[in-house]
Amino acid sequence: MKTRIQTDHAPAALGPYSQAIVTGNMVYTAGQTPIDPATGKLIDGTIEEQTHRVLQNIKSVLDAAGSSLAKVVKTTVFLTSMSDFAAMNGIYAQYFNTDAPPARSTIQVAGLPLGAMIEIETVAILD
Repeated sequence: MKTRIQTDHAPAALGPYSQAIVTGNMVYTAGQTPIDPATGKLIDGTIEEQTHRVLQNIKSVLDAAGSSLAKVVKTTVFLTSMSDFAAMNGIYAQYFNTDAPPARSTIQVAGLPLGAMIEIETVAILD
């Protein structure tokens, strides 16, 4: 059994996928890019600004699913340039600065939707 998660506080899906799926006690989020949910447009800005927007979008999706950033167990970060890793990591640490931060993979990719510099997907637990 799976349940689709949909919230207006995060960008609408750009294709045939869900913002997140809940199955059992797990939440699987789709990759979030730095799209402003209010405008539906990619934000202009630095990797730091884009990382903040992505993590705010993820927080909104997790909240809608009944989870939170504190319950994230795994993230996958996609960057268009590994030279942005340190700057991204500084912002990322502000959201996941705990005794047990999630496991993470970071991958450089050739491109992301709408020209984004970053995309992040997560796996989290429910209460």
